[in-house]
Amino acid sequence: MRRREFITWLTGGAAALPGLWPLPSRGQNPAAANQPAAAAADSSIGQVASMTGNATVTRGTAARAALKVADVIYLKDVLQTDANSSLGVTFDDETTFSLSANTRIVIDSFVYQEGGHSNLASFNVAAGTASFIASLIAKTGDMKIATPEATLGIRGTTGIVEVPPAGGAAAPTVKLYQDADGHVGRIDVFNRQGASLGALTQGASAFALRPGPGGRIAAVPYQIPAAEAARDRGALQRLTLTHTIGRQMLIQRQRLRAPGRQGPGRQGPGRQGPNNQRPRGGQNQRPERAPQQPINRPQRPAGQPRPRQRKNNNEPKR
Repeated sequence: MRRREFITWLTGGAAALPGLWPLPSRGQNPAAANQPAAAAADSSIGQVASMTGNATVTRGTAARAALKVADVIYLKDVLQTDANSSLGVTFDDETTFSLSANTRIVIDSFVYQEGGHSNLASFNVAAGTASFIASLIAKTGDMKIATPEATLGIRGTTGIVEVPPAGGAAAPTVKLYQDADGHVGRIDVFNRQGASLGALTQGASAFALRPGPGGRIAAVPYQIPAAEAARDRGALQRLTLTHTIGRQMLIQRQRLRAPGRQGPGRQGPGRQGPNNQRPRGGQNQRPERAPQQPINRPQRPAGQPRPRQRKNNNEPKR
C-alpha cells in the first residue's frame, strides 16, 4: 500500500469510530446521578462508610439514586434507607450517623474548617431512627438535629433520635448515651419556636416529645424499657464500627484533597526509611567508603629475629 493511500485509509478508519475517540483515561468515572459535575471542585462533605440492604440519595431535582459504600455526600442531600436496610455516613469533621431501616434524613447545612470557630451543621431527621456520634463541629461550633417536633442542640456526645411514622401512637424520643471513652455530653431540647424544653446530661437518659398544655410540645422524662435498651446497644455497636471505618476513609479523603502534603507513612526528603536506613540517591545520602585494601608488609625471613620497635623518635639507636 502506498503512503498516500495508507494515510487516507487511516483517517477514514478513525472517523468511522467516533465512539472510541477520544478514549477515556484509565480510572475515569462517567458522571453519575450521585456525583454531579460540580464535584470536580470536591465540594463533598462526607462519605458512605457502611451499608446493608438498599439506600438512596435524592440530590436537587434529580431522581433517587442508589448509594454504595465509598460514595460521597453533599450539602442538601436527602438520604433514605429501605426496609431491612441501614446506612452509615461519616462527615468531614468525623461526625458519624447510622440510619436504621425506613429512615430519612436531610443535610440542611454543614460548614467545617479545621481549627475554625464558625463551624456549624444542621441535620433534619424527618422519619425513622438515627444514631449519631457528634465530633469536631459539636466541640468547636454549633451542631443541631431537627425533628418535626423539636430542635436538638448537640454538645459533643452520642445519641439516638427516633421519629415514628406520622399518625402513629408512639411519641418521638431523644436519648443520650455515654461515649466510647466514658464521656457523657449534653443534648439541649428546644421547641420549633426556640424555647427551651429541657436538657439531657446523664448517660442512658431520654425524653419523649409529647403534646403539653395548650397543644405545645413538652419534653417528658422517658424511662427506656429493657428491650429497647438492648436494641439501642446493638445500634450503638454498629455506630461505633461505622465511626471507626469512616475515620479511616476520611484520612484517605484528606490525602486525595492535598496530594502535595506529607501524610502519615509518606517519606519526604531526608526522612529515615524502613529499618532506619536512608533512601538511596537523595542529598542526605552518605558517600560509600571504598573497601580498605590489605597492607602489604615485607615478609621476615625464617629464623631472623623480629626488629625491635622504637618507643619514640628520641630513643637512640642501639
